[in-house]
Amino acid sequence: MLVSSLQMDIVPGDPAANRANVAEAVRQEADNTGPDIIVLPEMWTTAYTLPELPDTADHAGSKTIPFLQELAVKHGVHLIGGSIAWKENGDIFNRALVINKHGELIYQYDKLHLVPMLDEPAYLTGGRHKCGIFELDGIKMGVVICYDLRFPELLRHLALQGAQVIFVVAEWPDTRRDHWYYLQIARAIENQCYIVSCNRIGSYNDIDFAGTSMVINPSGHVLAQGHRYQEQSVRSSIQPEQVPEVRRQVPIFESRRPEFYE
Repeated sequence: MLVSSLQMDIVPGDPAANRANVAEAVRQEADNTGPDIIVLPEMWTTAYTLPELPDTADHAGSKTIPFLQELAVKHGVHLIGGSIAWKENGDIFNRALVINKHGELIYQYDKLHLVPMLDEPAYLTGGRHKCGIFELDGIKMGVVICYDLRFPELLRHLALQGAQVIFVVAEWPDTRRDHWYYLQIARAIENQCYIVSCNRIGSYNDIDFAGTSMVINPSGHVLAQGHRYQEQSVRSSIQPEQVPEVRRQVPIFESRRPEFYE
């Protein structure tokens, strides 16, 4: 299975421009390499224009989900649709979307952990449902959003449900790039699964973003890595059958003693 993360800049507060950019980037990637899965970054329709989200967030009947569904069918590719701002009943969620190659929205997840350093809790509502798994081509997968990466119990929850691949969509700042890099490797090693990330580049509101999108195998080896400052596709073949083999070689899940962890 070939996965490709579209590490890209984002036009602040302009969903139409960003949809046009994504359409072209997906077209080029689908035509050039034919990946099975394409991954987009966090908040790719608006960037972190938090005060503007009441006016720019998607909602029932708006354009982004149909746009992604059409894109998936047109190019025959599964989309980890990054995350978008989603307005619902007076709340705004940071919502990840998963759309299969048939154009079906098969999973969505609202970011559980809001970033105090970016004042997210003042503008966004944290998710109200547990993070779960979904399947693409028979492979069990999960998705988390940016700051979620700092909470190992969340990704372990997905691994315990059988996730072989966990996607991390992000707008992670360059000032904490080392955290971004090492936390991804740690989560791959401790959960013995693939970590596939997609982080934006560029800058907004005096914050530079770290890029460095990655594909990491269940042993913690970096298979592909993006540049810090360059728009690019970060792609690698993954072999999900490696997950049970790595877990057999080092059987940490069989060695767990959860009765002593609480």
